[in-house]
Amino acid sequence: MGGCGKQPVLTVHIDGYRLASMEVHFRPETESRLQELANKSGRAPSDLVEDAMAAYLGEVAEVRAMLDGRYDDLKSGRLQPIDGEEAFARLRQKSAERRSRS
Repeated sequence: MGGCGKQPVLTVHIDGYRLASMEVHFRPETESRLQELANKSGRAPSDLVEDAMAAYLGEVAEVRAMLDGRYDDLKSGRLQPIDGEEAFARLRQKSAERRSRS
């Protein structure tokens, strides 16, 4: 990393199988922040990147499951869609109510 030109190499594991290795290139400011965190934590930069990606992919899967559930609710009729303008009007009203309580 840094001036020596080394980049973290990630190995992707799915269901216990090694699928691929990849080289990740960061902007200098991101690489600097990653190296600083690695130095402070005593962990390898590649371990930090792997942990961050695992957390991100977990969040993406959760959001996908939530969206799939909402779609199923709409499709089955358990949830009724509302007009976009109506949704924004509700948000503006809630925001105004919060400001008036402050």
